[in-house]
Amino acid sequence: MKYSIITIGREHGSGGRGIAQMIADELQIPLYDRKLIQMIAENSGLAESYVAQSEMRRTSSFLYNLYFDSKNLPLDDQVFLAQANVIQEVAKKGPCVIVGRCADYILRNEPSVLNVFVYAPMEERIRRIAEEYGEKANDMQRYLQKIDRHRSSYYDRFTGEKWGEPHNYHLLLNSTVGLKTAAQQIITLATGKEQA
Repeated sequence: MKYSIITIGREHGSGGRGIAQMIADELQIPLYDRKLIQMIAENSGLAESYVAQSEMRRTSSFLYNLYFDSKNLPLDDQVFLAQANVIQEVAKKGPCVIVGRCADYILRNEPSVLNVFVYAPMEERIRRIAEEYGEKANDMQRYLQKIDRHRSSYYDRFTGEKWGEPHNYHLLLNSTVGLKTAAQQIITLATGKEQA
């Protein structure tokens, strides 16, 4: 395989998680998504619920963080360090698909990593979270915008890069091409083999 590790960054409701599952199934390699949260919790000693929500919290300011030394880091920083350790560990184990958690940045110096960002128009995302995910909100567009802001803030703070910025990824994919088609495009790029 040309790229043995595939990272999938994604907008909520874009179908990125489903695409990641299809890739892992097709290539018969591990998928690290919710399992990653459990591993990070074990590594950090923090509750899974805290780790799962870490990218949804507003991060503290730089000035706030100046008051902490490396032995007494804020919890969000401890989660990120545990996350980076776990992601590096699973990447060393062999081929895999990793969803979210700044994996593209954490593994940025690894030549065998393919970084993908999946996005979709707002209308498609609203339809998917309502029909497929069963999520409900009074104003679905504001709900998705809030999630985007939190993911962006988290990514930007811990990487110093911009979430969804094309220069941070090898491939950006609009999932309206179809989840199966998107998965096959990523597989083709990762394996270096054209599909019949």
